[in-house]
Amino acid sequence: MNAPGKIRLTEFSHGGGCGCKIAPAVLTELLASAPVRGLPAALLVGTETADDAAVYKLNESQALVATTDFFTPIVDDPYEFGRIAATNAISDIYAMGAKPILALAVVGMPLDKLPLDVIGKILEGGESICAAAGIPIAGGHTIDSVEPIYGLVVLGLVHPDRVKTNAAARPGDVLILGKPLGVGVLSAALKKGALDAAGYDAMIASTTKLNTPGRRLATLDAVHALTDVTGFGLLGHLLEVCRGAKLSAFLDMGKIPLLAGVERLATAGYITGASSRNWTAYGEDVALDATITTMQRALLTDPQTSGGLLVACAPAAVDEVLDMFRAEGFATAAVIGRLESSPARVNVGA
Repeated sequence: MNAPGKIRLTEFSHGGGCGCKIAPAVLTELLASAPVRGLPAALLVGTETADDAAVYKLNESQALVATTDFFTPIVDDPYEFGRIAATNAISDIYAMGAKPILALAVVGMPLDKLPLDVIGKILEGGESICAAAGIPIAGGHTIDSVEPIYGLVVLGLVHPDRVKTNAAARPGDVLILGKPLGVGVLSAALKKGALDAAGYDAMIASTTKLNTPGRRLATLDAVHALTDVTGFGLLGHLLEVCRGAKLSAFLDMGKIPLLAGVERLATAGYITGASSRNWTAYGEDVALDATITTMQRALLTDPQTSGGLLVACAPAAVDEVLDMFRAEGFATAAVIGRLESSPARVNVGA
């Protein structure tokens, strides 16, 4: 965490991380009005199901996966901001089951407010994560902007038969979540000076952990759908899975992994504005058990910056999927629910 007198990046932005995404309802309206013309047959994944990345078939053995993701600071430390933003962007490639191959930097900075060494630390942090993922930053674009903005365009490769979308789940599939929830709550507490060192360390550890199991999960035929949980919260991204497959989800609140301390902080009111915007956007498609508290609902809609992978797989594959997560350091990966044949909605029980 920053020492007294240091520049606080979060003071320059109106929101932070994936919490600054356009609200789901507004985004749906914008996309509905956008023209769609002459999509090529080689475009395997476009905007139809709000998936994590576009996929374009190059040949019989290769498909190109392309994504971009950028946002305003979620933390004050410039190096960590760069790391978080880069991890978040690369996650979309893993969520399609692909191998990242290169990145381009997206940089907007208030040059009259931020020293060049601070901006340099942001770029350095992003490069360190790209190095960990084994990819170069091969270029990019920079502008002078009112708020600090950083992220990446990321390209990846996958076999066309191994693409994992968010829309191919099947009735009876089990739902597995790779990372615990609560990043938005921790970031809200950080911005108000209420997050202790342990909470900060937990937030950094979660948001800078690359979702590398996605590549191995793509090799399993029993993994039917894959996405990552980011700005729309667990409920929002799960609803995308449900709508794509025309299924209902049943979640067990008691089995959903949470970052340490977030229940206490959420109860104390450290909740982002994006959480309530998310609920307003899709709450009518969610049925909550009467025992689910306001705090628990806030965690289900909590925007996850660089959140975990959400997997829909056949019941027989659960142990293998969990083993893949744990082999790559995701000790809290857990079964959180199931999918069934009924109208697309999410049902949450205690």
